[in-house]
Amino acid sequence: MKAITTSILACITGAMALTACGQQPKPTDTIAKPDGFAVLELFTSEGCSSCPPADEAIAAVQKATEGKPVYILAYHVDYWNTLGWKDRYSNADFSKRQRRYGDLLNAQVYTPQLVVNGAAEFVGSDVGAISSALSNQLSVAPTPNLTLQLSQTGETVNIHYKATQPAKGSSLQIAIVQKNAQTRVERGENAGHTLSHVQIVRKLQTVNFNATGEGDVQIALPKELNGQAWEVIVLVQDQNTGKIWGAAKAGLDNSIAGK
Repeated sequence: MKAITTSILACITGAMALTACGQQPKPTDTIAKPDGFAVLELFTSEGCSSCPPADEAIAAVQKATEGKPVYILAYHVDYWNTLGWKDRYSNADFSKRQRRYGDLLNAQVYTPQLVVNGAAEFVGSDVGAISSALSNQLSVAPTPNLTLQLSQTGETVNIHYKATQPAKGSSLQIAIVQKNAQTRVERGENAGHTLSHVQIVRKLQTVNFNATGEGDVQIALPKELNGQAWEVIVLVQDQNTGKIWGAAKAGLDNSIAGK
């Protein structure tokens, strides 16, 4: 497992320098602009034996891209729950989101499936595809600039957002994300294994922009997050095409500008 993780890290680190996994940079390669960004949405399940390598891959991405404009969201779908093991992080809304991407991208729905910036999909454990996607997306400038500020009152998080020049037809996708977790799986395809997860989406809410592109949203936190590390990731997404135009993330101890 350690060797696999080391290999993934090497490929992803190469992507940050615009080198696809297993390829050498060409003289014509350009350096990724610092204003690019990449949103990686993984659709996964604890009941799927093909999913742990994808979970490991995005964990490696998270480590290799720390401090970079890379936003990772892991959605645990619910359609595996009847096949021996119920994933406690699963949500029917996440399965619905994946089916919507299937329609928009004219793609099959499967696990593990990774969607990049709402515009392309591939197998979530394909490290070469991940590194290539990072290279491409980090060199593309986003349209809106998005900033967040968080505060908490009891079990409610207050989110102040501001987006400059939000794309027409776009809305905010606000995700409450648990940073990490482990599960001992007792039944199903992964029976007997302890699975590690990162960037688990626990709640997803759509908010329409107002006329100014600035506003406040209050979201009730899942009770299961008590004592857990978490953050908020916000996407600016075209509701007609699925294209993601910008993203930002923040925790209670900071306010972070996004892309």
